[in-house]
Amino acid sequence: MARPKFYTTQLQAGLGLVEETRLLLSLYETGIEPQTLLARALDSGLFARVTARRLRNVVIECFAPRYMRDVGVARALKRLADLLSRAEFLQLLLIHTARANLILADFVSQLYWPRYAAGRDSLTLDDAKEFVLAGVRGGRTQKPWADGTVRRVGTYLLSCCADYELLSNNVRGPRRIQALRVQDRVAAYLAHDLKFQGLADNQIVAHSDWQLLGLQPNDVRDVLKRLSLQGYLILQAAGEVVHIGWHYKTMEELIDVLARP
Repeated sequence: MARPKFYTTQLQAGLGLVEETRLLLSLYETGIEPQTLLARALDSGLFARVTARRLRNVVIECFAPRYMRDVGVARALKRLADLLSRAEFLQLLLIHTARANLILADFVSQLYWPRYAAGRDSLTLDDAKEFVLAGVRGGRTQKPWADGTVRRVGTYLLSCCADYELLSNNVRGPRRIQALRVQDRVAAYLAHDLKFQGLADNQIVAHSDWQLLGLQPNDVRDVLKRLSLQGYLILQAAGEVVHIGWHYKTMEELIDVLARP
């Protein structure tokens, strides 16, 4: 999937959508179109307290761009949803949501983790607003955003990070940073996902998706060493040069392994 080139306000349609995503995955079938999934969700009774308009936004504006544009993503998550820990599930949702929302990817990798590394224990709405405003001034949006939009998007970023448990969920005041620890099955999923996108081994190690999990290339090599010891792959590293031996020929084979009890 081609990644967005500009910041958008699309997060307003649903933020993290953790439980809604679980429900929609239960209704998803391989090859289904977003409009068909929406109709199925409307008829399911699982969203009885959600208006039809709101549910349309959830399915068409959030779930589909995040999980249905790349063939196999929703299928893989459907298989794994009930088998993963909450931390693992949230980390996978974070990766795919950030891929569909460039502003979230940059917020997490360029503000959240650097602030954590600098010893900060919280983020504020002013921090988020300043980040969004810098993006607008830097040409990251297709057109300038009004002050009200900047404030709302700052709020969306904080709330989405809270949904994925990167930040505390208090509405008022600073939000406490709750730094995650990358889960091994998530790391295995991401490494293989990047491999099957056609990236070379060193490109995989340097890929920006790892930054969503707080990892720089040296950290990624350490994680891959751990995965190698667990049998997910074979890692050979000499200085900055990395060679990875892959046991699985398709993402489906890897998902089969991850889905084992």
